[in-house]
Amino acid sequence: MSVISVGQALVLGVVEGLTEFLPVSSTGHLKIVEGLMKIPVTDGAVVGFTAVIQVGAIAAVLLYFFTDIARFASAWVRGLTHPAERRNHDYKFAWWVVYATIPIVAVGLLAKPLIEGPLASLWVVGASLIIGSGFMWAADRMGRHKRGEGDVTFADAMIVGCSQILALLFPGFSRSGATISTALIRDLDRVAATRLSFFLGIPALTGAGLYELKDALGAGVGAAPLAVGTVASFVVAYASIAWLLRFVAKHSFNAFVLYRIIVGVALFGLLGTGVVGA
Repeated sequence: MSVISVGQALVLGVVEGLTEFLPVSSTGHLKIVEGLMKIPVTDGAVVGFTAVIQVGAIAAVLLYFFTDIARFASAWVRGLTHPAERRNHDYKFAWWVVYATIPIVAVGLLAKPLIEGPLASLWVVGASLIIGSGFMWAADRMGRHKRGEGDVTFADAMIVGCSQILALLFPGFSRSGATISTALIRDLDRVAATRLSFFLGIPALTGAGLYELKDALGAGVGAAPLAVGTVASFVVAYASIAWLLRFVAKHSFNAFVLYRIIVGVALFGLLGTGVVGA
């Protein structure tokens, strides 16, 4: 019998799609919802399930940004055979995304026991939500918002790529929150920072999902819940991406900061009263 029912998978897929690319921590929200539904958050099958349904959200990114991705891929292919094309920013950017993914992959493999064990605690999630809010608030004010996507450099990509490790080690910090905030500190404007976060998330999250697939299927999650959760994640994530890009073009991240603090404090209250287990 699957440790996650189809109904629970649907709920978790919707939560994943809503929160994967918003700077509010999809991992944190998934763990909170799993706790409320009495699903063991440290169970290997559950950890695998949450990684797999992320692939649905990544598929939404691939579809939404298909034209951009095709442009990067085309520039990369041309650059392999034509040296002159290697001066093209799109060619360089394609390689930078690859290089910027290496640190999180290395840390993910080395720290896997910690990530799936002690660091999966909901106490860590609550603290990370609140601390990450402070980081996001400060970054939005420190950044001068003067550089666009065409101004992204190798250093930008590597520094922002490495910031994904914060969310990997501290669920609740938010991968998108960490990357967008770091990009803002690098003086990218809000739209460029958000788009860079999307592109950097493609290889990291896809790799995590494929890596965990065998564990999720073999450890007690049925194919039906996986399929339902992944499809729900895809549909909701696509709408979430479109909304976020329109939102950041005209607004600061203050609403997300306030929301994260409220959720973090509420989570501590639920943990302290025993409504959910850590």
